Amino acid sequence: MLLSPAPPLRHCVRIARAGASGSLVRRACLPPRSRVAPTPAASASTSPLTAAQASRMQQAAALSTPALMAGYARRVAECNLGLEELPTLTPFIVEGKAVGQLKPNFVEQLSRFPDVFKISGPTGPSGCVSLAALLDTQDARTSAVARVMGQLRDEGHITGWRDELYPVTSGFYETPVMLVERAAAVSFGIKAYGVHINGFVETADRGVCLWVAKRSMSKPNWPGKLDHIVAGGQPFGVSVMENVVKECQEEASMPRELAMTARPAGCVSYTTISSIGLKPDVLFVFDIRLPESFVPEPQDGEVENFRLLPIANVAKLVAETDEFKTNCSLVIVDFMIRHGFVAPDAPGYLSLVKSMRTGDFS
Repeated sequence: MLLSPAPPLRHCVRIARAGASGSLVRRACLPPRSRVAPTPAASASTSPLTAAQASRMQQAAALSTPALMAGYARRVAECNLGLEELPTLTPFIVEGKAVGQLKPNFVEQLSRFPDVFKISGPTGPSGCVSLAALLDTQDARTSAVARVMGQLRDEGHITGWRDELYPVTSGFYETPVMLVERAAAVSFGIKAYGVHINGFVETADRGVCLWVAKRSMSKPNWPGKLDHIVAGGQPFGVSVMENVVKECQEEASMPRELAMTARPAGCVSYTTISSIGLKPDVLFVFDIRLPESFVPEPQDGEVENFRLLPIANVAKLVAETDEFKTNCSLVIVDFMIRHGFVAPDAPGYLSLVKSMRTGDFS
């Protein structure tokens, strides 16, 4: 006996219809749903790489050799030295907030001024340094501490005086408890912030190039070292972008309209303990694509000259020499990672990315 084909399955649903007396619920069977074969996933694009993409990949491979990766890591590590001394530092407390950490020798210097500084307990994390109770306003603290710092400068304990005030604060967005001379910031171990600008040019023949500055030999810190086209500390009372524009004009004679095209590219952080004190720094990083026609010119005496170098040359200077100022190497490695000049498959890539931001971000 021949069997008839089975009827297609029907799809039954409950239908509710509202009426004056309430809802009437009944079952209804609908025609079967059509079965549509799933659309196969789109295959990966097989379009060939552009010449620029292929060149960038080849360059990334060339700049991600084990030797260069090890060099990048060394430069980053040099921004985080001396941390074994952390247990010897004494907290600096103002308005109940920890705003700095002091080395024992600086605590000893401050103990000479009991009308301004109060030393409680032993040096180290179990003690603290605070200010006299009468210094209960920002202006009063700033004035009293400035007098002490001036005397320590005259005695040779504080060098590199800048006549520039840094905020003393528990965090970037907090109101400063006082202002202190920039040259004393490391001695107090306060959080300091700065701006670093990667000025780059894309050329047809040399690819991506970075403008590199050579610091003046008269600079109190890092004389003669290589630096970014523009970099500077973040002073009190100036926005980050205003500071970028100001530094671009002062250090590289860059027109305001061009400086305003700098784009924020995140931050890096590190912590160093030097012979002077603690540096828990955060740098706001900016990238600015510059036209080939722009040539920076030293203006404020802080830079001897500028050179436009291919990224491969800069990478090797960072990895193989100590010619760059230490924190500039950190920012340049960050630039290379963000712009694809370090290959993600290179051993050490993940730890290198992580090491860019080991400091406190408050």
